[in-house]
Amino acid sequence: FYFLLSVAMASGTALIYDEEMTTHKLLWSDPVCDIEVPERLSSSYEKLKYYHLVERCVHVPAREGSEEEILLIHSSEHLEVAKSTQTMNEEELKRVSENYDAFFFHPNTYRCARLAVGATLQLVDAVMSGKVCNGMALVRPPGHHSQRNAANGFCLFNNVAIAAEYAKLKYGLQRILIVDWDVHHGQGTQYIFEEDPSVLYFSWHRYEHQEFWPSLKESDYDAVGLGKGKGFNINLPWNKTGMGNSDYLAAFFHMLLPVAFEFDPELVLVSSGYDSGIGDPEGQMNATPEIFAHLTHFLMQLAHGKLCVILEGGYHLKSLSESVCMTVKALLGDPIPQIT
Repeated sequence: FYFLLSVAMASGTALIYDEEMTTHKLLWSDPVCDIEVPERLSSSYEKLKYYHLVERCVHVPAREGSEEEILLIHSSEHLEVAKSTQTMNEEELKRVSENYDAFFFHPNTYRCARLAVGATLQLVDAVMSGKVCNGMALVRPPGHHSQRNAANGFCLFNNVAIAAEYAKLKYGLQRILIVDWDVHHGQGTQYIFEEDPSVLYFSWHRYEHQEFWPSLKESDYDAVGLGKGKGFNINLPWNKTGMGNSDYLAAFFHMLLPVAFEFDPELVLVSSGYDSGIGDPEGQMNATPEIFAHLTHFLMQLAHGKLCVILEGGYHLKSLSESVCMTVKALLGDPIPQIT
């Protein structure tokens, strides 16, 4: 009986990483973009190896997202621009990058972005098919700022938004929760789903009364969704820096989790930016890596544990890599470390 029970319940944690995604890099000087470095991925993966976490995970290979999958969310114009950059020289790449707010193209960016999409969808498939219980995709470029028709804030294709749409189509899901704990507002994801009641989007972000990037009115607490989607968009704007572990726990306990349990999602996707962790130059927050183990653990109580964590930002390499490890340890079911 117990044998049958264990077979029926998915177990294991998927880890998806492809070294090729480190080839996307800035070829010229740009003080806004120079923090988005390949080492964000490689140092996180090295740290996972150092703690012997890689060998404990189920290896799932990345693949390229197809054009059809990208078009679930993005316009064909946006796809064509991205595609055209593969053969451009540095001058042309620089010119096309300047059309967007805080973005850079490299000849391999399109390929990397397709791998980021495909890796995210591989994770959704592994979790939804029961091959694993949960997992993490280490991807770049990140996704949550990109919009239907534009690259934005280091993001070319919206990996998590594509994953949500894909899961609805392929698995007939009617309730998907997206938790965005990156320190920037994922305005791309908000715009894409603001009229969609099947996707509950929660974002906390550094806001400082609209002074902090992306400096949008619609990143404030009163942006709650539109039309049928009204009430399915929750923004928690931090109007000062220095938020710590207790602030993050309070946000989860008092805001996110009560709504999430009521929504009762069939799948949870995390836009997992670690620029909300201590030491990060972007966030200037004080939450320690351990907090991400706690946040992950709480989200594992939803959707029968079907949890997909997808990397977004994180620019302090030590803080980022330790936080990634804490997240993976929680996914694996390790004891949650105490926090002060």
